[in-house]
Amino acid sequence: MKNPKLRTLLTSAAVCVGMTGMAQAADLVLGVPNWPAANATSNILKIVIEENFGLEVELQNGTNPIIFEAMDAGSMHLHPEVWLPNQVNLHNKYVNEEQSVVMNENPVQATQGMCVTTATAEKYDIRSIEDLTDPEKMAIFDKDGNGTPEVWIGAPGWASTAIEKIRAKSYGYDQTVELKEYDGTVAWGELGSAVTADEPWIGFCYEPHFIFVAYDLTYLEEPAHDPATWTIIQPTDDPAWLEKSQASTAWKGATLHLHYAASIRENFPEVAAMLDNYSMPPEVLSQAGYALSVEDQDVEEFAREWVEANEEIVLSWLTN
Repeated sequence: MKNPKLRTLLTSAAVCVGMTGMAQAADLVLGVPNWPAANATSNILKIVIEENFGLEVELQNGTNPIIFEAMDAGSMHLHPEVWLPNQVNLHNKYVNEEQSVVMNENPVQATQGMCVTTATAEKYDIRSIEDLTDPEKMAIFDKDGNGTPEVWIGAPGWASTAIEKIRAKSYGYDQTVELKEYDGTVAWGELGSAVTADEPWIGFCYEPHFIFVAYDLTYLEEPAHDPATWTIIQPTDDPAWLEKSQASTAWKGATLHLHYAASIRENFPEVAAMLDNYSMPPEVLSQAGYALSVEDQDVEEFAREWVEANEEIVLSWLTN
């Protein structure tokens, strides 16, 4: 950080941490989920914590369940971007029941659902979730020529992927299309190729995300969210999750929250205060995804440049 005022404000906190004798290798381990915006956020927080509190911070890749379990066990200390209601089962278990994890109360608002490129919507008149049950309209997505259209619903292990499978069953389009699950980077690469070749594309979308910066996309229309039509059970909670679940209306607006291990409040209270104050503008997450995925920028380089260019935002985390 270049801001002298910021350095001065944090001197006493850094000295205090140093005097306790607690600072050592891997004081904190921050989780890194497998999507670009979360990767960028963890790298940004690593820089801010190391530069302003004198702690050693490591980054460790992990899925949502692994990061939550590790926060509960004390071997990891932070999840940068928990999607709710997607991860509500993990949130309820570790925040509400075990109370071993703390949720930051400054969310980023998010949107998710099935979408097509706007060119696909206009050229082929695919505008509604009901269009997925129309074999004639869906025929354009039969990429392998086996007679069954393919629709990407998300990556394996994403809670949203299980929910999209539930939604496909509830709307009935699981009977007309093959639901595909594979890594998001592959799907977004296919999206870019489709746009370049002026070919149709359909799949699961969420924002903030770089694809909405890079491409012109349209969500499929569907009935407004009605909680009475949603009963969601995750595969980790019941072997019969799919048959017991339903979701026949649109997603409720989602929120993204930073979560951290409750042990930070005892061991590093100044860091916990910063994490409670943390608030990230949603456009930053889209910009981060674009820089890392499209421009192929190094994540550490992006994080350092962002911290240096956004000292006022970082200062608000540290001094509120």
